[in-house]
Amino acid sequence: MVPRPILVGCATLATAALVATLSHAVPIDRDGLAGRVLCGYQGWFAAAGDGAGVGWRHWKRTDRSDPAGERLTVDLLPDMSEFGPDERFPLGITDATGRQVEVFSSARAATVRRHFRWMRDYGIDGAFVQRFAVALGDPPKRAFHDAVLGHCREAATAEGRVFAVMYDLSGLAAGGTREVLDDWRGLRRAGIDTEPSSLRLHGKPLVAVWGIGFAGGRDYSLVECHDLVAALQADGCAVLVGVPTGWRTGDRDALPDPLLREIVAMAQAVSPWTVGRYRTPDEAAHHADRDWAADIAWCRERRIEYLPVVFPGFSWRNLKGGPLGQIPRCRGEFFQRQIEEAIRVGATSLSVAMFDECDEATAIFKCVEPPPGLADRFIGLEGMPCDHYLKLAGAARLRLRSQAPQPE
Repeated sequence: MVPRPILVGCATLATAALVATLSHAVPIDRDGLAGRVLCGYQGWFAAAGDGAGVGWRHWKRTDRSDPAGERLTVDLLPDMSEFGPDERFPLGITDATGRQVEVFSSARAATVRRHFRWMRDYGIDGAFVQRFAVALGDPPKRAFHDAVLGHCREAATAEGRVFAVMYDLSGLAAGGTREVLDDWRGLRRAGIDTEPSSLRLHGKPLVAVWGIGFAGGRDYSLVECHDLVAALQADGCAVLVGVPTGWRTGDRDALPDPLLREIVAMAQAVSPWTVGRYRTPDEAAHHADRDWAADIAWCRERRIEYLPVVFPGFSWRNLKGGPLGQIPRCRGEFFQRQIEEAIRVGATSLSVAMFDECDEATAIFKCVEPPPGLADRFIGLEGMPCDHYLKLAGAARLRLRSQAPQPE
């Protein structure tokens, strides 16, 4: 007998008025960062049979200790109740009732469109679409990410959201930043910066470069990163740099090199990475006082936009090992406290990590409780509705817009 799919529905919003309050009634102006809530969008999920030709990606992978077997790599499951039949892919595991667990593929345009529609419905401004530098030299993977980026461009425009490309340099070899520059120039020739939904800053196309200045022995250098940012600016772009928490002080997760601060000083915007840097609501408040407040003051002196990163929780047992729920969500209290503290110390915009990240269980999109019999394999939402974190993100945007200058 074919296992029945799991269809765990999301609790609907209490009233249509709430959706109307959180969402935009008019298309978003695409220039500026102030007052915005933007999410990282991985877009890296693929499934066997989705037509992308890359097999399973990020839901599970071949177990190196058992070449004939597969290992799950996600700790959180998406709510599939709104997805069409051609968007559902069986993950290969069943719950205690014999129902098949199903997931999605980012290769499906309808799926990406639905994600951006959720952003619209809950008042999230848009996304930084991740573009992974290590995949640029791998034709099948590059084709997959090209397709997903195309879906994001179309979905953002159709749903009145904004998007920007964020290059993730993780794993890049020495000298690889040149390939990133060539890729961006190719995207511009293809008109990515003329898309009505393409995010701009100070009238210029905004491109983000993440992974600058992290300690831990990355092969590419700070000099290469400096030259990449300079070249992007010379091409007429505004640049946002993604840096470690300790970028300003040169400690903890950051390289103790003054060139890192020079790179930030030349950028138009900066977003320090905070996932895993604190674990409780009170630790988040301490981080705001110790790091965010001083960072914001430093950036204001230099007229640099500052986007603190907030995240709902963290878990990567299936990916890396350890216990489930390493950083608890606390029914949304952890996420909400970060938002409150960031605004308290002067943040005028927020970057959310992430919209769709199930691997590390930082996703804020619609997710579900573990299916029956699988509570030891996946985290849940602690009894909260599947759209709980979308609501919190939308409410954060309303708070920002009530006190921050409107985008021009």
